[in-house]
Amino acid sequence: MGTDKELAILFADVVGSTQLYESLGDDGARETVHKCVDCMKEATADHEGEVIKTMGDEVMSTFATADNAMQAAAQMQQKISSGNFTGHDDIRVSIRIGCHYGHVVVEKRDIFGAAVHTANRMTSQAKAGQIITTASTVELLNDDWQSVVRQIGVATLRGQSDEVALYEVLWQPEEATSVLPKIDWEDTQTKSPGQLVLRFQGNEVKLSSDGTRSVTLGRADDNDVTIKGNLISRLHARIELAKTRYVLVDESTNGTFVQRDDGEEVYVRRDSAQLSGSGLIGLGRVAARGTPLAVEYAHED
Repeated sequence: MGTDKELAILFADVVGSTQLYESLGDDGARETVHKCVDCMKEATADHEGEVIKTMGDEVMSTFATADNAMQAAAQMQQKISSGNFTGHDDIRVSIRIGCHYGHVVVEKRDIFGAAVHTANRMTSQAKAGQIITTASTVELLNDDWQSVVRQIGVATLRGQSDEVALYEVLWQPEEATSVLPKIDWEDTQTKSPGQLVLRFQGNEVKLSSDGTRSVTLGRADDNDVTIKGNLISRLHARIELAKTRYVLVDESTNGTFVQRDDGEEVYVRRDSAQLSGSGLIGLGRVAARGTPLAVEYAHED
């Protein structure tokens, strides 16, 4: 018979483990993943958590409080991002983390329930180097943690029709100095958002309410739109569908330039701006149409 509990559930996994095997070979990749998993386990123990299971390159842990879960998550990100876990200066490893506090059933050293699926969904929404959580979890955090949390978008959970707000926990001090305003996901407008089309170097990405709802842009290879440049951050910006609006959220050091075809120009740094009409997006610098760094966008009704 299971025991009912309220716990913070945390999933952490290695991003791009397939590429690690291609770059390091079987033995090197296994050793790297093993080191990362050990680091995740250590952070769990350091903050009074319990490792429920490990699944290849993923760890699932539980904590009595949301604060402890965030402390462990931040420690995981800090140690893995700053350490050389591969033995090669040019091959780095990163992880993504999702967390949710809720009701679970504990049975035979395993946990079950909708809260587990929600936490796992937060992980699938996270990109490399991110910690993603839910609004109900944010409400349980202390003031210090709440001050470094920002809403970045919405997601629909499997088996649920309602949208859930996604919050990123900023574990890097330089990112935490400027927290973005909330996206207005409670907007009650009912008009269709249409679709947003991005074109870059012959490729096309479409966002819509019934398809892809968010994309990331940056120089890291795991972004949806990868753009190489010395002023471009690894995760430079993201574009999210927030109800009826497409919103560009800058997360970079050098900012993002939006040049609309109607002549309006917007510079966004650690802030957000609505994308409407059509125009160009430049990461880190103004981009001229037709150049390798220019991303064209068009909002189509």
